[in-house]
Amino acid sequence: MKVLFTGGGTGGHIYPALAVIERLQADPAYGIAADGIAWVGRGEGMERDIIERHGLAYFSIATGALRGRGLWGKGQSMARVIPGVGQGLRLLREFGASAVFATGGYVTAPLVVAAWLRRVPVLIYLPDMEPGMAVRWQSRLAHGVGVTVDQVAAHFNGAKVTVTGYPVRRALFDVTKQEARQRLGLDGGRPVLLVLGGSSGAHSINMAVSRDLERLLALAQVIHISGTPDFEMLQARRDQLPGALREQYHLSAYLHQEMPDALGAADLVVARAGAATLGEFPVLGLPSVLVPYPHAGQHQQPNADYLAERGAAVVLDDAALADDFAETVTALLDDPPRLASMSDAARRLSTGDGAARLAELLVEMAKGTRHG
Repeated sequence: MKVLFTGGGTGGHIYPALAVIERLQADPAYGIAADGIAWVGRGEGMERDIIERHGLAYFSIATGALRGRGLWGKGQSMARVIPGVGQGLRLLREFGASAVFATGGYVTAPLVVAAWLRRVPVLIYLPDMEPGMAVRWQSRLAHGVGVTVDQVAAHFNGAKVTVTGYPVRRALFDVTKQEARQRLGLDGGRPVLLVLGGSSGAHSINMAVSRDLERLLALAQVIHISGTPDFEMLQARRDQLPGALREQYHLSAYLHQEMPDALGAADLVVARAGAATLGEFPVLGLPSVLVPYPHAGQHQQPNADYLAERGAAVVLDDAALADDFAETVTALLDDPPRLASMSDAARRLSTGDGAARLAELLVEMAKGTRHG
């Protein structure tokens, strides 16, 4: 049996699918051939680097974004999508795919349409609390849709929807705080603040950290994953720190294999509100300060609100970071009982082994034993 995976644009569309791939490859009972998994993405998308680091075959396909463009831009995008459908049809035939797994992003459109035309079953997994434009219309072509929690199911045809939970990487289930800190060379006795700048960086968050860095370092060690655009600026900021503080500021543009340890080591995380916040933070019982990206099609605000309304997170408006960031973060770091309460609340939201449920659902569809 062979499966094509597709998704891209953000890590939130990539890492959930990688967790499902990890599960499929780990269990021979699923019947996946040694060369039976490949990824379909953009020619120069961020997904290519991540997927190839995981040793998977990668095929590029023509596509174009529709959201946020004028009529002329939409026409140009469609001119790229149509050839992409043809490429998808050829790829499905040559690869011999039994099913397609799609997570989101406009890159998925040509392959999903091609799979529908060839009657290859498609399973869409929506990691967010609300679907975007691409997932909404593609769900009409899909054999089934997986969602993280019950509240999301109302956005789709109920007959197609399965509540699977969020697919979390196995490494996150096994990580312990002290071991993670040892592997990262951190002080086991000081609090750890993790700041996630996102796959391509979150400039407003990075600037807030830079502005209040000494104040943060007075209370905690800081692991700051900045993304590439602001990395050199922040590196220069780090070089200006006194030696004792400099050693407490652990700056990286991006983390790959070390990310589970960074998450596991943290006492508090500052991040955007991408889909991973709904799955990975609860598994670790990780309290969060969430800053929804204001230009993400409003997908991130419902994710942040879901955690905040249940006591697991505090939400800050991106436009208010200059005023609220330092006060909010330092108040939480200085209040261990509140952090403990938020941690308990986050852990109660863990959805279990979503990767296993999605793997089983995908195999059922590929074998024709489940029908939408």
